[in-house]
Amino acid sequence: MLAYILRRLLQSVVVMMVVALVSFSLFRFVGDPVSTMLGQEATVADREALRERLGLNDPFVVQFADFVTRAVQGDFGISYRLQQPVTDLILSRLPATLELAAISGIFAFVLGLGLGVYTALKRRGWLSNAIMTASLIGVSLPTFLIGVLLIWIFAVELQWLPSFGRGEVVDLGWWRTGLLTPSGRASLVLPAVTLGLYQMTLIMRLVRAEMLEVLRADYIKFARARGLSDRAVNFGHALKNTLVPVITITGLQLGSIIAFAIITETVFQWPGVGALFINSVQFVDVPVMAAYLVLIALVFVVINLIVDLLYYVVDPRLRADRGAAGH
Repeated sequence: MLAYILRRLLQSVVVMMVVALVSFSLFRFVGDPVSTMLGQEATVADREALRERLGLNDPFVVQFADFVTRAVQGDFGISYRLQQPVTDLILSRLPATLELAAISGIFAFVLGLGLGVYTALKRRGWLSNAIMTASLIGVSLPTFLIGVLLIWIFAVELQWLPSFGRGEVVDLGWWRTGLLTPSGRASLVLPAVTLGLYQMTLIMRLVRAEMLEVLRADYIKFARARGLSDRAVNFGHALKNTLVPVITITGLQLGSIIAFAIITETVFQWPGVGALFINSVQFVDVPVMAAYLVLIALVFVVINLIVDLLYYVVDPRLRADRGAAGH
């Protein structure tokens, strides 16, 4: 087990280095931050002085080594646009993104798991067929269009929920949350549903397919022949084995929720990290863009590591295979 963890940690470090290199290299070609910061009226001397102060005249290897050294320490430099530490900017907006992603993930997993099990057990019912038909909407429509439709229905026509913003927030130290205020919770509903709908339908269809396959297995037939109740067979045996691949997909989807929150945050003007990245692209704020990509990569790496470990714990066949290989 220890060797497996160490090997996965080493792989994670390699992935992070590659992502850092790609992101740092890519943003060298998106534009000149000096032109954005100084404007057209600046002289050549002013531009050269600013480039020297930002370290843009240094060789690429020196710039990248400096970026990695500071990033390991949690320092991503100063924002070109806002002239503030990038780490502070991200930390100030991170609670909004994490709350949105957490609520969306819970919504997607709970509803997806429940509907997937129901449509598998009642696969010939009219309600199951209606759910499967409606799930095509979540899979087919793009996220921004779903958000616009929800705003039109629930914010414009029915006027039940706010269409933008985070609502009233409460300061809990460095964490600012909207979950403790009525307006904050109301503002979270539409973006959370928009962000989690695709993941919910994906999890639901995966659970249904895996559940149907498990229910046809021989050991399920033997369990029924032994006289076990439908509840014990469906939830004690079938569902438990269905969750093994679902854990992997759910973990990856949680990373996707955080990464793709950028679209939802733009539609609903949600003050999260994704909206910060969009503004940074417009102003060629390279430190913020690079820090955002490294953060998203770190989220995926950590989630994949946790999923691999859970997979190792849940599925005894992996432990048996590795034990046999060791012997």
